[in-house]
Amino acid sequence: MKIVKADIVVVGAPWRELTIVELTTDTGLTGLGEVRMVNKTDTLIAAIEELAARYVIGMDPANLTRLAWQIQVGEYGLPGEVGQSALAAFDMACWDILGKELNVPVWKLLGGKFRERVPAYANGWYQGGRDPQVIRELAKGVVAKGYRGLKIDPFGAASAEISRSERMRAVAILEAVRDAVGPDVQIFLEMHGRFTGAAARAVARDVLDIEPGWLEEPVTPTDVTSLRSVRQSTHLPIASGERMHEAHDLRPFIEEGLVDIYQIDLTHAGGITGLQQLVGWTNAYNVMLAPHNVCGPIGTAAALHFSVACPNFKILEHFNDFADPWVFDIVTGAPRVDPADGCFPVPDGAGLGVTLNREECAKHPRTGGRLALFSEGWEQRTKVENYIEPQ
Repeated sequence: MKIVKADIVVVGAPWRELTIVELTTDTGLTGLGEVRMVNKTDTLIAAIEELAARYVIGMDPANLTRLAWQIQVGEYGLPGEVGQSALAAFDMACWDILGKELNVPVWKLLGGKFRERVPAYANGWYQGGRDPQVIRELAKGVVAKGYRGLKIDPFGAASAEISRSERMRAVAILEAVRDAVGPDVQIFLEMHGRFTGAAARAVARDVLDIEPGWLEEPVTPTDVTSLRSVRQSTHLPIASGERMHEAHDLRPFIEEGLVDIYQIDLTHAGGITGLQQLVGWTNAYNVMLAPHNVCGPIGTAAALHFSVACPNFKILEHFNDFADPWVFDIVTGAPRVDPADGCFPVPDGAGLGVTLNREECAKHPRTGGRLALFSEGWEQRTKVENYIEPQ
């Protein structure tokens, strides 16, 4: 079996564009991959086209470690975010093909079923203009959908430092969320790598009573020194990793015990194969994996299959119930969180279990949508103008 065609479809929303790759084999089987690229969709498309022509067309879809070597090593230049994301799209699609060829779900090829349910947490829900009372009601809506965890960045457009008044506003938002969801729902504090070590330590001190499930990217993700200072100042769990693209990126953090939960995004780290390679290493250091997932239903399906089989998995991120819920319609068989317990059921379809609906995709053309984290109103996720930097 050989791959003979690679098609690209881009679905647009105000704050993200979903780049979908469909690979077709000479036997007629197809496989899907998906990446939400951070602000560089055109660059990703160019990389996919170039690398597909060079390595993917004509390959046996089972030769995934060879494909990874070709893109990560054989290209000589370091792959980084773009190369690893292109590889991820190919890798997911190949796993989908292999599952369909064998008529089994992908998780069966990853070591089998480790868990019967896959817990999820909600993101993209806090579109309330940083008003604590509005956010309180939105948080109640998250719990009403069954979620037992939710994530929030209450810091507006803060960068490096944050004033005391703005810090107290963020705390008030978090207190409103805790009041709305009660003591048993996990609140994950997203900090988006905004802060200096000093500012992050101040935030960590002020949120102790909220008892967040983790502090996510309290400082820029490559700042080992500042993260070490945060680690020494708080007992709260620290999560990071969504902007780490290769295994060696983790090395200083894992060896010093600076991170408790690694949020590696399989769509930016070489796909399912790339994330599978981290399972044994992170497990050996007694830390958890909570995959970052900002994708539509295809990337979510890939992360779900990985999570079913991963022994040191913690929880899976999910946007699609709140931000752009129409993305469920771009495929048949989209994974959905069960409102009874806030978990994904284990998928049972062959491959990734989803089929592309091109007619629905065509209803949502490219928007230029991107993440403009340091512009006011970014958290609304509803208007393209929120993501255009002021001139």
